Amino acid sequence: MEVLGYIGAALVGISLGLLGGGGSILSVPLFVYFFALPPTQATSYSLFVVGVASAVGFVKAWKAGNTRLSSGVLFAIPSFLGVLFIRRLLMPYIPESLSLLGWNISKESLVMSSFALVMLAASLSMLRPRKSTLPVEKTAPLSFAFKAFLVGSVTGFVGAGGGFLIVPALVVLGGLTMKHAVGTSLGIIAVNSLLGFASDVAVNVAIDFSFLLLVTFIAVGGIFVGSYFGKRTSEAQLKPAFGIFVLLLGTGIFAQQLMKL
Repeated sequence: MEVLGYIGAALVGISLGLLGGGGSILSVPLFVYFFALPPTQATSYSLFVVGVASAVGFVKAWKAGNTRLSSGVLFAIPSFLGVLFIRRLLMPYIPESLSLLGWNISKESLVMSSFALVMLAASLSMLRPRKSTLPVEKTAPLSFAFKAFLVGSVTGFVGAGGGFLIVPALVVLGGLTMKHAVGTSLGIIAVNSLLGFASDVAVNVAIDFSFLLLVTFIAVGGIFVGSYFGKRTSEAQLKPAFGIFVLLLGTGIFAQQLMKL
């Protein structure tokens, strides 16, 4: 199973390089199902792997002119605050078992189910026909900041880098092209993820750094492969591919959590 896990780590990087997201969608289940980590610990590991791989991908995208730094900053600041708010002020106080709608649900199942539902919502936003949208800089600042804060909050809760939310937000709400949204999202994902990871380390989450660095190294290699193919893929192909990819994974994870209930 571990061999499949390392192959999955390469797919994490390929997904980030090609789609600007999806790395955490793969890495959380990767650590849970192939490396047998509990979901709460898997989210911490995911944040580090995705954060480092995204930072490498962002530098490559920036050098290629496929980023919009001003849009990224406007989105990033409230998004970062959302991550820190959730990781430091909410997650430590969620009980290990709670009752919802008559069902007893573990904290781990709550995280994974929430993860799947958010994936489904993000996929549908990418598959719907795109309406004309104002650039990020011309949208209502408070409205856009609030949406960015919500994206960061979800990122912090499910332990995801947030690309599967950030890319749709930059495309649908901010009017960026898919390739610029992919490049810009990598920078936001990197900071979001590494801030979340640092927050976890600060509260003494157990981390096996030798194992974590090995998985990260493999994921970074995947970034270069994904970026190579991304340069040769059109906007019309990338957007629906991203939506279908997230939809299939979200459906699978949610179905698996329902079976547990």
